[in-house]
Amino acid sequence: MAEAHQAVAFQFTITPEGIDLQLSYQALNQIYLSGVRSWKKRFSRLRNSVIKGVYPASPSSWLFVVIAILATMYMRSDPSMGLIKMIQQHLPLSTSLLGPTQGQTMLSALVFSTLLWLSLILALRFCLKLLLSYHQWMFEQHGRVSNTTKVWVTLLRLLSSRKPLLYSYQTSLPHLPVPPIKDTVSRYLKSARPLLTDPEFKRMTELADRFESNLGNRLQRYLKLKALWATNYVSDWWEEYIYLRGRGPIMVNSNYYGMDFLYVTPTPIQAARAGNTITALLLYRRKVNREELKPVRLRCVCVCVSLFHVRMFNTTRTPGVETDVLQHWQDSEFVAVYHKGRFFRLWVYTAGRLLSPREIEHQIQRILDDLSPPQPGEEKLGALTAGERVPWFHTREQHFSSGINKRSLDSIERAAFFVTLDDEEQGMSGEDPAGNLDRYAKSLLHGKCYDRWFDKSFSIVIYKNGKSGLNAEHSWADAPTVAHLWEYTLATDAFQLGYTEDGHCKGDVDRSLPSPQRLAWDIPSEVPVAQALADDVDCHVFPFREFGKGRIKKLRVSPDAFIQIGLQLAYFRDRGGFCLTYEASMTRLFREGRTETVRSCSNESCAFVRAEDQCRRLFKLASERHQNLYRLAMTGDGIDRHLFCLYVVSKYLGVESPFLKEVLSEPWRLSTSQTPVQQMELFDLKNHPDFISLGGGFGPVADDGYGVSYIIVGEDMINFHVSSKHSCGETVSTPSDAFIRV
Repeated sequence: MAEAHQAVAFQFTITPEGIDLQLSYQALNQIYLSGVRSWKKRFSRLRNSVIKGVYPASPSSWLFVVIAILATMYMRSDPSMGLIKMIQQHLPLSTSLLGPTQGQTMLSALVFSTLLWLSLILALRFCLKLLLSYHQWMFEQHGRVSNTTKVWVTLLRLLSSRKPLLYSYQTSLPHLPVPPIKDTVSRYLKSARPLLTDPEFKRMTELADRFESNLGNRLQRYLKLKALWATNYVSDWWEEYIYLRGRGPIMVNSNYYGMDFLYVTPTPIQAARAGNTITALLLYRRKVNREELKPVRLRCVCVCVSLFHVRMFNTTRTPGVETDVLQHWQDSEFVAVYHKGRFFRLWVYTAGRLLSPREIEHQIQRILDDLSPPQPGEEKLGALTAGERVPWFHTREQHFSSGINKRSLDSIERAAFFVTLDDEEQGMSGEDPAGNLDRYAKSLLHGKCYDRWFDKSFSIVIYKNGKSGLNAEHSWADAPTVAHLWEYTLATDAFQLGYTEDGHCKGDVDRSLPSPQRLAWDIPSEVPVAQALADDVDCHVFPFREFGKGRIKKLRVSPDAFIQIGLQLAYFRDRGGFCLTYEASMTRLFREGRTETVRSCSNESCAFVRAEDQCRRLFKLASERHQNLYRLAMTGDGIDRHLFCLYVVSKYLGVESPFLKEVLSEPWRLSTSQTPVQQMELFDLKNHPDFISLGGGFGPVADDGYGVSYIIVGEDMINFHVSSKHSCGETVSTPSDAFIRV
């Protein structure tokens, strides 16, 4: 009850002598500090809105324009060509310290200067948007840059010379265009050719022709209308229909994971690692809120970062009957913590300041030292977020809509993020490093199926031996966004915050801090655990050290194309054929862009795989074809998102398309993704070469397929994450001889 008493600012009693007020100055001080912090945030947001609203100009440029106009007028010249006099005639100003006429002239000049300044800003923003709409630079060969691209780079650098905030470029990014339907259908048929026999391809061509000449044009008109109205014609439908409307478990099927450093663990003390990790995440949130992070760039071009602030923190996916909903809260001053079947609420701010890493470590240690047993039904409560969505919705409505259960559930869902203090040890060390890495990956992907909160935007896992990792919900953002967060967290933890010689966090401790709060529950029965789904997953992490992108680039081949063609060769040798291959590509060159599919299995890659002779020439052709497919996907000319949106329109119109139905039902037996390294400047690999990340992975998309994620680390290493299902007798994640030979 101590927390309840502290929450009351004052008490009063009525006596014969009057009203006796008993003020709690500590509580009033907390209210005051909380208000000050809130107003500081509002002021910061307002200031940033002004700065990014006038970008690429600066607010101070207004004064320059005013001075220039007044100086020109002082020289008895009219730079406005009569507009200042016209404005002066409509000003109802009669008196002024400078005299009626002079005062009106000065005010008219200020009005004209402001309008001129705003016009210049709009012109600069329009020019910046035109420059960011130019994508031909992506299709030019390395070392053969056209004069047009050289001029474009110069102009872009001139307009971007002023230091931008995180979101300064957002409104200048172009909208995602709708590709011509003829081009999309043609590219689809080309991608499908190596997977179909001659009769099958002839039949698919006839279906495509009928669709293009009849229903396709009608659907295309609706899609173009949406593109004119919406910021991005794909992203909202993709989020809703691909993610939020899925009624199956999101554990394994949707959520993905990120791993710790491969070779080192900064500290073996679990509470200390949790203290620094939580602090680093909250510092990242502060930088996002203040827009202090650098805009994310692809070479010299900034990409969309709209997902960074919208739902990264304080966000939870809540279940529904037909569709889930992403709930986001403006701010949260606590995190939810799980340890040995108990849930805690840990406040990370006090008196308006963020707790020090040492104080958070102290609070985490209190949780670790708490020996109280779980309440009935509490230990496996997280399994509700791991299973089917509809039963979770009905259970939520029945048992978590009011009372103590609702208050405790709100504490988890409103938390900045979720933290699991795992009672197991993970990592590569031990007698079986390869097997240990595989178990580490499986643990991050699903854990015990009840010791993660899979609905949270992301959950942090801190193991008993100090190893860490995360599990991220997929609907709110894609892996590059979470990877950016995780890169910052690992680098800040190891290189900025650091540890004392005995492995503890740095900083002082206020030992008067109230203990973390146990969440109370009244749960009538145990929650069923989706253990079968987790047991079916076969994960393998494969650090490849023979060579990396350094040697690949010497061959003048894209590292990504090299890996993708290698995967085609490995799959062919493993399964004796080819399959539809998914590779995720970003479309963040456009506003609110997310991903597009690179259909990596092409005529050229299949020709290389089948060839016995002339392999080098065919490999070159296959890699060039793959790079072109990747560039088309990034610049809005991909296949699958366009076809997906056409299919959604057909469903709204209540019409059937055999072509679209067949295309969208094709299984992705090889689903691949590269985890980009975006902030190498944060890692001092020269002095600390062992501090390299393992990247992350995901579950297989098809029951009889593979999920392959890879990260290209430095010049000499590539880390692979391979997943499949034990229930399929034809797939196995551990490397076969075919893969090793590749």
